[in-house]
Amino acid sequence: MLSIPGVPQLKRAESHFFSKYAALLDITLRVSDVLFIALAAVVVYRSEFGTAVMDTHYISGLIRTVLLALVIFPAAGLYRSWRGENRLAEIGRLWVAWTGVMVVLLAIAWALKTTDTYSRVAAGAWFIATGALLTFDRLFLRWVLGRVRAAGTDSRRVLLVGGTQAGHRIAAAARSSAWLGLDVVGYISTPFDQVEIAGVTELGDLSTLAANISACAPDQIWIALPMRAEETIQKILHMTLDTPVTVRLVPDFFGYELINHHAAAVAGVPVITLRSSRVEGHAGVWKAIEDRSIALLMLLLLGPLMLLIALCVKLSSAGPVFFKQRRHGLGGREFEVLKFRSMRMHAEAKGEVTQARRDDARVTPLGRFLRSSSLDELPQLINVLRGDMSIVGPRPHAVEHNRQFSEKLQGYMQRHGVKPGMTGLAQIRGFRGETDTTEKMAMRVQCDIQYIKHWSIWVDLKIIFCTPFILLRRTNAY
Repeated sequence: MLSIPGVPQLKRAESHFFSKYAALLDITLRVSDVLFIALAAVVVYRSEFGTAVMDTHYISGLIRTVLLALVIFPAAGLYRSWRGENRLAEIGRLWVAWTGVMVVLLAIAWALKTTDTYSRVAAGAWFIATGALLTFDRLFLRWVLGRVRAAGTDSRRVLLVGGTQAGHRIAAAARSSAWLGLDVVGYISTPFDQVEIAGVTELGDLSTLAANISACAPDQIWIALPMRAEETIQKILHMTLDTPVTVRLVPDFFGYELINHHAAAVAGVPVITLRSSRVEGHAGVWKAIEDRSIALLMLLLLGPLMLLIALCVKLSSAGPVFFKQRRHGLGGREFEVLKFRSMRMHAEAKGEVTQARRDDARVTPLGRFLRSSSLDELPQLINVLRGDMSIVGPRPHAVEHNRQFSEKLQGYMQRHGVKPGMTGLAQIRGFRGETDTTEKMAMRVQCDIQYIKHWSIWVDLKIIFCTPFILLRRTNAY
């Protein structure tokens, strides 16, 4: 089996615990903090002075307060993931941070000799009112997120590896607190086990790990093993290399400052991300906004052209306008991709998909133009709006091709750590069209892995900008 360069570098220490819903609530929380600070100031000012039109000194003080909050609140950890976070600890940290803002604000006013221009009664009332509003806001958003997770909407299916004390604590916390959004579907026993995890089914040992991953379809694999089990951890990482799921390490020790700056805490247990995608949490929200905005704009601009192509496809040969095919998407889940039909209707043996080749007799004259110009891909804008695909990402391959190449290329399925795209890094680098050799596919997948590793909005925009120039060359597409 060939190995794809760059796959080992997917292991990353930093933690990305925000889901899509948690990231949206986090953004809401950051915006609402600013709004509540301003709202409390206006209400208190009106109550004290009988007008909502604030004096210049109070406006400048409010602006300084907001700027200080934008710096101090994140530094105090007010926007980190709430999974396993104690409510009282969160509220306590909020009041400490808000008090810090007011102390710095008073220090600035003292230094500028402007303390006499502010009402002490109004300042005290503002401090208490704002703190109360921020407290209520956090408790309410926690309740909303808890309801979402308890309903299973934002739940993560976790396959636990190791019956250790750390694994026991994680499983117990997930079972007792549904709002954590962690559903431990079972655990795999190892030679390092210390306890039997109550309430969680033992699914077998390490020899059955691959079979249980297929059967349970977990979103995440949590390795709860001591640090001395390095060889076993490496073995598990190797066994899961072709499984597009997040892998986290729950080291079986507590209180080691050496690694805490690389870990998040869930139920008091340090959890380190070993392998995941950059496009999670806030990044996933921004990419979703990018995808749908661009897809909607392109559909509005190219709608007339798509209607004309649809008419030409219908008149040029018998058969439907759209070609539909099952392909693997995010996490390896299947979806139905849309394309304008470019071939004559034909039948293939079950389980076989023959790639189009140069001078392929199945391709219609119109289809040859559509394929060389990639206009046959335009219906995938609908897939983007549905949420099955992105504008930029690894190109989706037929399910049968995935099965073939995943057996030949180690790490091949890691390309499904993000949504498939209409264009991608591999396409602008010339790896477009037929992949008739394993080496060609390895080069394409290497580009996909590099894209996942270095993703950013700017990378997407660069690829989108370069794509039309690549399409004009009409190379390797027939």
